[in-house]
Amino acid sequence: MIKWEGVMPAVTTKFTEDDQLDLAMFEKNIRAQMEAGVNGIILGGTLGEASTLKPEEKEILIKTTLSITDNKIPVIINIAEQTTEGAIAVAQHAESIGANGLMLLPPMRYKATDFETVTYFTAIANSTSLPIMIYNNPVDYKIEVTLDMFEELIKCDNIQAVKESTRDITNVIRLKNRFGGRLKVLTGVDTLALESLVTGADGWVAGLVCAYPAETVAIYNLVKAAKVDEAMKIYRWFMPLLELDISPQLVQNIKLAEVATGIGTENVRAPRLPLQGAERERVLKIIDTAMKNRPILPA
Repeated sequence: MIKWEGVMPAVTTKFTEDDQLDLAMFEKNIRAQMEAGVNGIILGGTLGEASTLKPEEKEILIKTTLSITDNKIPVIINIAEQTTEGAIAVAQHAESIGANGLMLLPPMRYKATDFETVTYFTAIANSTSLPIMIYNNPVDYKIEVTLDMFEELIKCDNIQAVKESTRDITNVIRLKNRFGGRLKVLTGVDTLALESLVTGADGWVAGLVCAYPAETVAIYNLVKAAKVDEAMKIYRWFMPLLELDISPQLVQNIKLAEVATGIGTENVRAPRLPLQGAERERVLKIIDTAMKNRPILPA
C-alpha cells in the first residue's frame, strides 16, 4: 500500500572515480532523505542515470535501498523500456525482489498512439500486483497521457497515481475534477511545485531534493498546512536551484549541488561528463549563492 503523497525524491545514482557503484555515498544520501521526512524513494529515473546501468547494478540499488529504508517508506522503481515484454520483465523482477511500487514511462524510442500507450500501460499493470504511478511528461517523452486515456487506465486497480509533468498547472485541477481521490496527482516539475501543490497536487516527485531534502520537505509541509507565505519565502530562495532541474544536464547540475551539501559526488557515467568551462562556473555560482543564503527552516 502506497499513499502517493508527500515528497518522493527521484534519487541520483552515486559512482566512484573508477565508475563503480558508490554504495557508501548512496546510503548517506538516502539516509539524509529519510531524516528530512520524505515519503518514498524513486529509483531508476533520468536522475538515476538508469539508461547507463547494468541489470545487476539496478538490482543492487533496489536491494540496497530496501535494506536502508527497512519498510519505513516505499521504494518505487521507474520503468523506461523499449518493448512491452521488457517492461513486464522489469516489473515482475522488481516485485520479486521486494520493490513496493512502480513508476511507468510510455514506450521509449517509439511515439506510440493513444491506444498503443494505454495498451502498453495496461499490459504492465496486469502483469504485477504492485501499485503504479504513470509518468505523464509529453515535453520530454512526446507522448501525453490525456484524461480520456486515464479513464481507461484506472480500470486497472493498481494504477493509482500520476506524476504530472505536462507543465500545465491547470491539469492538476482537471485531473482532480475528473477523478477525485481515485487518481493521486504528484507534481513532477520542480519549478512548478509550489503552484501545483496549492492547486491540489497530493505530492511532489522532486529533483533538487537530492541535495536539499529538508528545504523540499519544508515547502511541502508548509503548503499543506496552509502556510503558503512561509513556503513562498523558501521557494523564492530555492528557485534558482530548482531551475537546474529543467535542463538536459540536470544530472550533472544536481550532482554538483549534492557535493555542496555533502551528500553526493560529481561523478557521472559516460556519455555524460562533468560540466566544463563557463557552464560549470555558472552553475557553481548559483549553488554558492544559495548556500550563502540558505534559509532557516521552521522547527
